[in-house]
Amino acid sequence: MARRLAEQGFGVALVARSRERLEQLQSELAPAKTVALAQDLTDFGAADGVVAAVQTKLGPIDVLVNSAGMAYTNTLEGTPVADWERVLALNLTAPFAMTRAVLPGMRARRSGLVVNLVSIAGERAFAGWGAYCASKAGLLAMTRVLAEEVRSEGIRVTALCPGAVDTALWDSEAVAADFERGAMLSAETVAGLVLYTVNLPPDAVLEAAILMPGRGTF
Repeated sequence: MARRLAEQGFGVALVARSRERLEQLQSELAPAKTVALAQDLTDFGAADGVVAAVQTKLGPIDVLVNSAGMAYTNTLEGTPVADWERVLALNLTAPFAMTRAVLPGMRARRSGLVVNLVSIAGERAFAGWGAYCASKAGLLAMTRVLAEEVRSEGIRVTALCPGAVDTALWDSEAVAADFERGAMLSAETVAGLVLYTVNLPPDAVLEAAILMPGRGTF
């Protein structure tokens, strides 16, 4: 997503935990139009500072893409409360905190776009994925409520719900799944949908989209 947006001329803020990986990606993009911030997004109190740092370097934030997330598999009965809370913190509360931080500026300009990477798990239930499904269903609901709350102020809100995407998420020790990686969506394909959403004219919004692999993988 960052590469595709940078190719379109956007200034891009990269926010994630790994400074090394951020700096590597930043080195591939235009340095003058990129800022990399190593930040754990579950430190919710840091959201305002992240937004301020981005605005200092790049100016007003026109688009927020909430894409950080984690997966976790276990039965509901077998899920410790601490793991449940950890999944919801990153997948649901972090997008909430970041969205709250950018909204004042978007309201002042009466424009802006918030894109939340939800998941097909926000729409459908999968056994063994209780915490993940709950977090994504919550994110989908939050996205829909936000859209209603800010529509009249010129702010657009989009929920993108892809099926399985071939990323490092599947390498996590917290995930027990043997889906065929080659049958999943590519990150490039999902990035293309994000780019399409961002490039819509200001008087149009893609409120929600489900993007599934064409070969049967969820």
